[in-house]
Amino acid sequence: MRTLITNVGAIVTGDVDAPIADADSILIEDGRIAAIGRGLTPDAGAGGAAQLIDAKGTTAFPGLIDSHAHPVFGDFTPRQQTSNFIESGLHGGVTTVISAGEVHLPGRPKDIVGLKALAIVAAKAYGNFRPAGVKVRAGAPILELGLEEHDFAEMAAGGVTLVGEIGLGSVKTGAQAAPMVAWAKQYGMTVTFHTGGPSIAGSNPIAADAVLEARPHIVGHVNGGTTPMSDADIERVIDTDMAIEIVHCGNGRAALVAVRRAAELNALGRVIIGNDAPSGTGVIALGILRVVAHLASLGGVAPEVAVAMATGNTARVHGLDVGVLAPGRAADIVLVDAPVGSQATTALDALALGDLPGVSMVLIDGAVMIGRSRNTPPAARAAEVVGGAGPAAGGH
Repeated sequence: MRTLITNVGAIVTGDVDAPIADADSILIEDGRIAAIGRGLTPDAGAGGAAQLIDAKGTTAFPGLIDSHAHPVFGDFTPRQQTSNFIESGLHGGVTTVISAGEVHLPGRPKDIVGLKALAIVAAKAYGNFRPAGVKVRAGAPILELGLEEHDFAEMAAGGVTLVGEIGLGSVKTGAQAAPMVAWAKQYGMTVTFHTGGPSIAGSNPIAADAVLEARPHIVGHVNGGTTPMSDADIERVIDTDMAIEIVHCGNGRAALVAVRRAAELNALGRVIIGNDAPSGTGVIALGILRVVAHLASLGGVAPEVAVAMATGNTARVHGLDVGVLAPGRAADIVLVDAPVGSQATTALDALALGDLPGVSMVLIDGAVMIGRSRNTPPAARAAEVVGGAGPAAGGH
């Protein structure tokens, strides 16, 4: 299947070092980006394009990545008794969701055999099922005392690539976590450490010392989930080489403290964005877009760099083939525009003003999943399928 997207007003690459492409067209073949350039035609390359999309001057973003979610199974969360929350996030431009632990499963097993089994089955279940087409990387065990190296080897062999938020289980200190983090890294797992105040019953407040001793890949919700560490501790963990995660279900002021410190250190490439939902804060379909707008309008971050925090930065930390618009990458693309009624005329200008852009169309692996979003404000311009298969703009 070949698809050509033309008349793109701007292409935001998701690459923090080169965030804007000098291009107005994207050619997709068999679910991957084949070419990005100017004036690409339907017959570019062999075979011609089977589907044509007129972007109508809208802006192309990589599909957004939610770096911090708490799915259970399917598209239902018992935390808020909500169905189809992942599909709702798709209408906010989120095409990939990464679990920070399946902590809301009723009766979640905390024994070693049970927690391993849950992680493996969650990884395999979401590997076999994409809610509304969204890619969910799940199976993130919550670490409990008693885990040994062979347990991590067993989970890795079963397809587990993540470790959920350390601190939500009985492993709560840096000394307890450090050997387990080392084993997880040895077996190719990406590790997140909870920081800040407790978010659910049974979790503990975690300050910088524990994180610095354990050395995970990701400092989880550095702006709190919901209560953050002290400003001094936030700066201490940023003054490292770890990824720094800012979430919607956190403290907005602390998010600005974190991003400004990262900017001072020329470390914006280490900032990633998540929702940390479902949670007590709710299920936030537009949470990733809202954090991007918050950082772009109040944090002194260029809008295209803020988009990279929600796309390419996270993809790099997790070794994903999404999140960047470049040849060879998966063709997960969101077409967005300034919302109707905004002072802005483009999606990037809207973000700089703090407005949420309107989602006009979302593609996953080159396939059109939705037209105009039912959750964002309406896009001033709407991309349209003008030839070949696919729903018309404003579809389902």
